[in-house]
Amino acid sequence: MPGVATRTSGAGSQLGTDRAFGLLRTVFTIAPIAFGLDKFAGLLTDWEKYLAPWIDDLVPGSAHQAMLAVGVIEIVAGVVVALWPRFGGPLVAAWLAGIILNLVTMGEFYDVALRDFGLLVAALALTLIAWDRHRASA
Repeated sequence: MPGVATRTSGAGSQLGTDRAFGLLRTVFTIAPIAFGLDKFAGLLTDWEKYLAPWIDDLVPGSAHQAMLAVGVIEIVAGVVVALWPRFGGPLVAAWLAGIILNLVTMGEFYDVALRDFGLLVAALALTLIAWDRHRASA
């Protein structure tokens, strides 16, 4: 039928999935590591402004120290995605859920929260593809 995409059998049918996996794995490796490193450098923004006061009250130390801890977690998440994407994907998704909760409870930065929701869905897509690839190689 013209204009209707069909799935072909064989190795060619995985080309799009393989490319999507590569893109998602790359972005969820580089972005968390870059954002994590920037928590120490402070080149992109003043990260403390994104920390909800109630979270700042819960964690020991200053907001700056909390952001340094966040940076370490983000770097670790990026490394986990690079090495074990089927585990790194849910880790990044959970982290993004926490960021969304933080931003929404602040009552501002809804645009960033919405963007992070899209990233959360993409991290879940990475997870699904990574598990399929793992099962196929087993």
